[in-house]
This record gives sequence, C-alpha cells and structure tokens, in this order.
Amino acid sequence: MAAINRDDVAHLAQLAHIEMSDDELDRMATELAVIVDSVKSVSEAAGADVPATSHPIPLTNVMREDVVGHVLTVEEALSGAPDAASGRFKVPAILEES
Repeated sequence: MAAINRDDVAHLAQLAHIEMSDDELDRMATELAVIVDSVKSVSEAAGADVPATSHPIPLTNVMREDVVGHVLTVEEALSGAPDAASGRFKVPAILEES
C-alpha cells in the first residue's frame, strides 16, 4: 500500500481548511492509499511502447462540406411573416424608446 498516513491527510486537510474527525482522517488515509496504488498500477501497465490514447475508437470527421445551396430571396423569406417593413421582419417593440 502507498505511504499515505493519517498525518499526511491531517496536513492536507489543514492546508485546505477542512475540518476532519479522527475517524474521517483514518478512513481518508486508507482511501487515498488505495487511489495512489491504483494510479501506480496503471502507470506500470502503460510503458513507453504503449501509445497514449484519448479515445478507444479512432474518430473521423463526419461533417459534410459547407456548400451554399438554394438561398431564399427576401420576398420568399418574408412571404410567411405576419408583418414586414423595409425588407425585414416587423415585430412588436419590447423596449420603450425615450
């Protein structure tokens, strides 16, 4: 098991301004030791001959080309608008003008 003891956890808790009871310090020391051992075992498995991976499956770009297609004219775009003026949608004012 990793060399993390109760005093190390108490010191870290003091630095982080976290109050911990004696039981919490003991339990946290055990849990942190397990975590450090787990990280150590993973580090041993990943040697220099194992390439780093960020994703288990190779990802490819599935985006299509950005090609301009049919473009609506101003009249076509405004044809379904309830109200329009000067080639723009006309909507009720929501802010009072001074």
